[in-house]
Amino acid sequence: MADTWLNSLITKTPQEGFELAITLSRRGVKYTQPDATVLHKLRPEYANDADSLVAASQVIAINFQTVAAANNYWRG
Repeated sequence: MADTWLNSLITKTPQEGFELAITLSRRGVKYTQPDATVLHKLRPEYANDADSLVAASQVIAINFQTVAAANNYWRG
């Protein structure tokens, strides 16, 4: 994946920041496993596994921490 899509971590609102954190997390998975067929094959396994869902939430939370810090926690 050579496309440049992330120009900044700066967002206008915490909601936009959270959405960016989700995008960062999803892109991380795509970079790790670029084969869409494999991703779709594995999805039913992790989509129904509580530990996998908690782990995914943790990755999003870590990315949200990074985005929030980059935005000075939206304090202006």
